[in-house]
Amino acid sequence: MSRATLQSRALAEPSPGPSHLLLRGLATLIDEGPAAAATSLRQAVDAFVHDPDPGWFQKGANLVATAAVLLWDFDTFALLSGRWTEHARASGALAPLVGSLGVRELVTAWSGDLKAAAALRDEGETIAAATGTRMFPLGAALLAAYRGHADEGIPLIEATAAAAVERGEGISLQAAHWTEAVLRNGLGQYAEAVAAAERAVDETYLPQITWWVLPELIEAAVRAGKRDVAEQALRRLTRHAGDSDWPVGIESRCRALLTDGTAAEPLYAEAIERLDRTPLRPEAARARLLYGEWLRREQRPTDARDQLRAAHERFSAMGAEAFAERARRELAAAGEKIRRPESQAATGLTSQEEHIARLARDGRTNPEIGAELFISARTVEWHLRKIYIKLGITSRRALREALPTLGDGSSAGPR
Repeated sequence: MSRATLQSRALAEPSPGPSHLLLRGLATLIDEGPAAAATSLRQAVDAFVHDPDPGWFQKGANLVATAAVLLWDFDTFALLSGRWTEHARASGALAPLVGSLGVRELVTAWSGDLKAAAALRDEGETIAAATGTRMFPLGAALLAAYRGHADEGIPLIEATAAAAVERGEGISLQAAHWTEAVLRNGLGQYAEAVAAAERAVDETYLPQITWWVLPELIEAAVRAGKRDVAEQALRRLTRHAGDSDWPVGIESRCRALLTDGTAAEPLYAEAIERLDRTPLRPEAARARLLYGEWLRREQRPTDARDQLRAAHERFSAMGAEAFAERARRELAAAGEKIRRPESQAATGLTSQEEHIARLARDGRTNPEIGAELFISARTVEWHLRKIYIKLGITSRRALREALPTLGDGSSAGPR
């Protein structure tokens, strides 16, 4: 057969569709590893992003989102999770909606909007209870880890791990250990963070969770005096890091922890610059916290206070209380006193009440709110009466003024 004939046939054959590209990318991932699969996965993710047919959300939305994360592409991960949730709501398919809300909660918590993540959790659990389904547990575990309450987070994470063992779900088990490491690092319990992180990196279920936990292991091991463990973890991380702001920022932050003397400073600066360009606000604030800790140990208290103050303000605004307290302690050691804040949110509303208040503020009727949350209109009215009392208002009309900046469960990340 002539070359011209082969070329004409190749031109006549349709180009592979998004599903085919995704299948090829995942097969290459299994056979040859992440680096070899990157091109196919990138083509697949881009194809799905631009695919006008929403039907694929019913078949492989989670796999496409996973592919975006494998590419260290948080923006697309957030975009896809938002579209998945929108499509599930519009279609009225409750089981897919529960799945999408679990992933959306993870995106929202990782973006630092903890109130909105909690609202998504409440909505998903309400629907899951009504339909006999189960939410993806990773979002709840990360939310608890960032909140930083050991009495809340540890039992939830332990329960997630125990359920994962019982059901044979290695991914959930690995993720539970990762989120425990995040929580322990926030609390300054570095030996415990090392133990949790080492349990997670020993698992081999999903490579991206291993990548996520390696920075936790590096930070904890450095603080616990286990430099050899941290160096080995950094070598593993650098083998898989990409070239976008997210992985480069994380790698720079980790490398700075293991760099002696003034050579560490440009690495901290790069980590802050890179991570500030991502939606990952907790990761950017942690870069400032670590930089501030380093500056204080370098006997530069004025510079340290600038970074630690910025970190404290960011963590406090998010509701990441353990990391905020860690920054507050460092600030005190650097010569600046900040009063320990009250842990209750300024509104005094529970996450369920905030969700109902947001929907009412946006013009939803009680039956519409009840239909979305799978509760009765009478229950909605009961919640609204409690909300009015807490906010010191008397009507639904006053909600917009009372809560002008209330977090929106669909606001995290690009849509």
